[in-house]
Amino acid sequence: MHSHDHSGHHHHDHAPKLDQLNTAFIWGIVLNSGFVIVEVIAGLISGSLSLLTDAGHNLSDVASLALALLAFKMSKAKSNSKYTYGYKRSTIIVSFFNAVILFVAVGFIVYEAVLRFLHPENVTGTTIAWVAFSGIAINGFTAWLFVKDKDTDLNVKGAYIHMAVDAIVSLGVVISGVIIYFSHWYWVDSAVSIIIAIVILTGTWSLMKDSLRLEMDGVPKEMDLAKIKAELKKAEGVVDVHHMHVWALSTTENALTAHLVVKPEDMTNFDNIKHDLRHRLEHLSISHSTFEPEFEDEECKQPKC
Repeated sequence: MHSHDHSGHHHHDHAPKLDQLNTAFIWGIVLNSGFVIVEVIAGLISGSLSLLTDAGHNLSDVASLALALLAFKMSKAKSNSKYTYGYKRSTIIVSFFNAVILFVAVGFIVYEAVLRFLHPENVTGTTIAWVAFSGIAINGFTAWLFVKDKDTDLNVKGAYIHMAVDAIVSLGVVISGVIIYFSHWYWVDSAVSIIIAIVILTGTWSLMKDSLRLEMDGVPKEMDLAKIKAELKKAEGVVDVHHMHVWALSTTENALTAHLVVKPEDMTNFDNIKHDLRHRLEHLSISHSTFEPEFEDEECKQPKC
């Protein structure tokens, strides 16, 4: 005897709210778009590579924030006959794409920095410092908008990393501007650009690994399969659990399928068992579950995996 239970999606209080994120993303997009324009103008006037490369990086942030907001809105769309889970996975795709954008930005920064090392150019230290100083305020404020939800959603974490890294980068540019003003060591501009690239790589690596894991239907890093299995086996009537799979439907929702070994006399009580299991899984951040019951003396026909 086999039966399946498909529990609905449950939204927890700790999950990011779309309206709050919508406001945060819009603020981030508007502020950073304006700052990109200022940096490009100042960079061209002063001849600063660090300002121009930071402007390019900030432009990628604007695109990333826009994509992340689009993905969140798509994830709320209803499922249909072609996409039975809706478009929830778009948030995972965008988080991975954001990491790729950052790596590409690093490549351009390093390339331009090497060229400037070989052919140094005079730059205006005061302009660099003042423009970058404003960047600390803008990026710091935008990062603060995402700090509350950064640990509950990979997409929000990506936005937070983008903004926090930018604030640090701007601080570095301020320092380079001050050094250039007093010392006229123009190579510092290129050196800071390379340091910027290293900082971006450090902040992006974990985002890349986490998003790639979810892309491959891997177990989300905060999930412990042994702990989940042990919790399921605590439910009354459950003798054993096997063929258990856990994966991410989106950056905020996780799913599980499992075969449950139950005693024949408990089969009539299976609805209560499922209710108990769903409750236990919600506390483990799993909102969608599918169970297939089996009797103790029944041989599972599916191959092990």
